[in-house]
Amino acid sequence: MALWTFFGLREGKATTPWPRRGEADGQAGVLGMPRFAPEHCQEGCPACAEICPTGAIAPRADAPGGIAVDYGSCVVCQLCTAACPTGALSPSQDWAFGVRRREDLVWSETPAPEAEPAAGQRAFRRSLHIRHVDAGSCNGCESELQALNNPFYNLHRLGIFFTPSPRFADLLLVTGPVTHAMLGPLRATWEAMAEPRWVMAVGTCAVSGGIAGGGYACGNGLDGVLPVDLYLPGCPPNPAAIIAALLTFQGRLPQRVLGGRHAE
Repeated sequence: MALWTFFGLREGKATTPWPRRGEADGQAGVLGMPRFAPEHCQEGCPACAEICPTGAIAPRADAPGGIAVDYGSCVVCQLCTAACPTGALSPSQDWAFGVRRREDLVWSETPAPEAEPAAGQRAFRRSLHIRHVDAGSCNGCESELQALNNPFYNLHRLGIFFTPSPRFADLLLVTGPVTHAMLGPLRATWEAMAEPRWVMAVGTCAVSGGIAGGGYACGNGLDGVLPVDLYLPGCPPNPAAIIAALLTFQGRLPQRVLGGRHAE
């Protein structure tokens, strides 16, 4: 026991100081959403739209570059970046995509100004309790959520906690495309939460349905099922992206994406 205590003291604190300004987030080398540069699009080129498995990219004459890009449907497969002959879609490390409005995930030449946190959200800047519901996930998002409580991320240091009871929760965090079998339990969880209550869609499945969206067993995510206050796409979003989105919800970090465009 004494040996392990000495080893721990020698190694020092394992928890990252991020998101302090200038500190590393632990995601070096992690691929994010493809970056879109419509000025490099080749007119009439359908390569990226044809290969996209979720319809996140679709031909549209009135859209920049002739294609519409919806990051809320992107599963970060990178197929479009490999298929694009001109570099209009390229790999990036743009992963912190938590947004308050669904339309902020759709690429736009003129993004709307950032939305302010809804009334009451700032009350949870010091303490936030979350009830997680798996609404048909493949467990990819769950593996990232589990990492939030490891020594490196140590979510509790930020005053954010998971609770087993919806009666103690401020925020309902939902993963998965919302299968028909989970509609009842999901709504029951929501109804058991005290006001004020909020909803966060984590992962592309919860945002738009993902790969399974619209199939025989599920819908197309949370829209139309519950009122969503925060959208975080990704397949799955990494732990730092989840933390950044939660801090955005609380108003402790600015939203980093507007109109599908990532702030530098």
